[in-house]
Amino acid sequence: MDTNFVERRRRDLITAAGLAAVAAIVPLFVKDVYVQNIMVLTLMYAALSQSWNILSGYCGQISLGHALYFGLGAYTTALLFTKFGVLPWFGMIAGGLISAVIAMALGYPCFRLGGHYFAIATIVIAEIGLLLIQNWDWAGAALGIDIPVRGDSWLKFQFTRSKLPYFYFALALACIAWFVTWWLEDSKWGYWWRAVKDNPQAAESLGVVVFNSKMGAAAVSAFLVAVGGSFYAQFVSYIDPGSVMGFQFSLLMALPAVLGGIGTLWGPLLGAVILIPLTELTRSYIGGSGRGVDLIVYGTLIVLISLALPQGLVSLFSRSKAKGATR
Repeated sequence: MDTNFVERRRRDLITAAGLAAVAAIVPLFVKDVYVQNIMVLTLMYAALSQSWNILSGYCGQISLGHALYFGLGAYTTALLFTKFGVLPWFGMIAGGLISAVIAMALGYPCFRLGGHYFAIATIVIAEIGLLLIQNWDWAGAALGIDIPVRGDSWLKFQFTRSKLPYFYFALALACIAWFVTWWLEDSKWGYWWRAVKDNPQAAESLGVVVFNSKMGAAAVSAFLVAVGGSFYAQFVSYIDPGSVMGFQFSLLMALPAVLGGIGTLWGPLLGAVILIPLTELTRSYIGGSGRGVDLIVYGTLIVLISLALPQGLVSLFSRSKAKGATR
């Protein structure tokens, strides 16, 4: 095996451990609740984008309907807790498994489509799911579900006095999503996905079962996204179809990876660290005008960065390494 490749993977793992350790102590010095909220959302979207990146980045199947799995995770946890008293921890697992099964069921017809036809199909399916939930009375229909808060408890995963427990769970979720991606990157699945992304016909001629590879990527991606949806439901304590299944969630999962570097290990994290605080700050400080100024600033910055760095922000680091090597 290439020693440079092994060294790079070891270095990535050590770097990730160091960043996680630093992130874990940041809340001890940051007491502002608003800033803590931004940090929680940043970590959550880092995990979601990393999960989206497995299917769309590594496997090359661009999905713009991942809000469906996010919403399924949120609704599964909320319904099991409010209707049957099932603890959110079991709801997360159930939501993840249900989303993985549905992702494979939807993948059976959709993976026969290619390119932009597949992306359009994912949007349509997600919107159908949104409409179904909006008209499902047992699930609260358009009114949504108000999750009752019964005191601070790790068992019921509810906290009213502090956001720190949510921060540490979001950090753990981001770390798990990153580690799963890191592990899969050097597995046979990772090689299959990259082969399918680059040239499906050539991959199939070499023995890669293209359809099964896509189904595996969809299942893993959907499971992790659904766990993120379950977490979000407990974090906000109230969900409705638009707040967890809207198209904006699909975009906010995709944009960090696209901005940071799609199909890369560090791209989703880097993109989320820049994009999510930018989104929240522009909404808070210039979004109250009612004229969409925050969206204009937000969109303009994304366009400028994308034009300057089409391969994502991670390309800055590869360029600096290349310059250092030539010296």
